[in-house]
Amino acid sequence: MKQQQQQRRMFTAALLALVFILAAVSTTEAGKKEKPEKKVKKSDCGEWQWSVCVPTSGDCGLGTREGTRTGAECKQTTKTQKCKIPCNWKKQFGAECKYQFQAWGECDLNTALKTRTGNLKRALHNADCQKTVTISKPCGKLTKPKPQESKKKKKEGKKQEKMLD
Repeated sequence: MKQQQQQRRMFTAALLALVFILAAVSTTEAGKKEKPEKKVKKSDCGEWQWSVCVPTSGDCGLGTREGTRTGAECKQTTKTQKCKIPCNWKKQFGAECKYQFQAWGECDLNTALKTRTGNLKRALHNADCQKTVTISKPCGKLTKPKPQESKKKKKEGKKQEKMLD
C-alpha cells in the first residue's frame, strides 16, 4: 500500500511538473510579438553600363571609366570608377577583354613572323570584345643565346671597377 501511495505521489509530481512546463512555454510564446516581414524595396534602377577605360595620360596605365544607369527613383545614375589599361601588346584588344592564348606557332619563313590565337576568356564591364584574336611577332634570331654571367659576378665586377676609379 505504501508503494502505491508513493507511485501516486510520483505520478502527481510528474504531472504537475509537466503542467508547469507547458504553462511556462505558452506564456513565453504569448509574450513574443511576431516580427513583421521586412519589406523588400523594389528598385527600378537598371544595371550599370560602363564605358571603356580612358587612360589619364598617354595610351596606357591608370585611367577612369564612366558608369550610367537609368531609373526614376535611383539616387545615383552616374559614377566614375578607376581602371587600368595594361602597357603591353595586349592593349590592342582592349583592357576589358581577357583572352586565353595558345602556344606560339612555328616561324613563317616568308614573313619572318610567328602567330598565335587567343579565345575570349571574359569581357569585363560588358565590353564589346572579339571572340577570337590572332597576334604576330617577329621570329627572332634562330641562334642559341650566349650564356649570361650570374648577377653576383656582375656585381663583383662593378665593385672592382669602382675601386679602380
